[in-house]
Amino acid sequence: MARQAALTASRPELLVDGSDAEFRRLVHSLFGFLVRHQTLREGHAAVIGLAGIEFTTLISIRHLSAQGDVHVRAVADHLHLSGAFVTTVTNKLETKGLITKTSHPGDRRRISLVVTSHGAELLERLAPTQQQINDVQFGCLSAKEFRQLLDMVQRLVESSDRAIALQRYLAEAKVKALSPEAQQVVAARPVKSRKA
Repeated sequence: MARQAALTASRPELLVDGSDAEFRRLVHSLFGFLVRHQTLREGHAAVIGLAGIEFTTLISIRHLSAQGDVHVRAVADHLHLSGAFVTTVTNKLETKGLITKTSHPGDRRRISLVVTSHGAELLERLAPTQQQINDVQFGCLSAKEFRQLLDMVQRLVESSDRAIALQRYLAEAKVKALSPEAQQVVAARPVKSRKA
């Protein structure tokens, strides 16, 4: 008889009859959705000659500009990415003539980001196709479900940040419990940073 796998969650809200099978189904479905959404994003980007993250950053700058001045921190917060990573991407967009960077008049250390007319034209040209694809991808949602999903996803991003912090803390605690020789081996491994 096969041994039952250890539970991957323990909160009663995440278990059905003491099983985490539905929780794992949710996690795997979310992964499947995100892979497909990234495929669509890459497809949109390819139409206008950009990488997926370049397209996402460009369109984010354009949408955020409706609320006022846009800077790297605002884009990083909006996309849940590091400021350093967004700086790298915006440098590429500037080189391609899709955005301009200027010093903020009130704080010279802060750089304002503005989509150029060429960048705006590319996004306008893509918008009709984007509309059709987004309408199909999210066509299964009612208006109420859409608002609920938006709220849930925003909360999941925040709780995921806390989960990442816990995972790092637990990993560091395990390393500290190792012998000095084993700690050196672990410390020599490359660390992956959060990008996209």
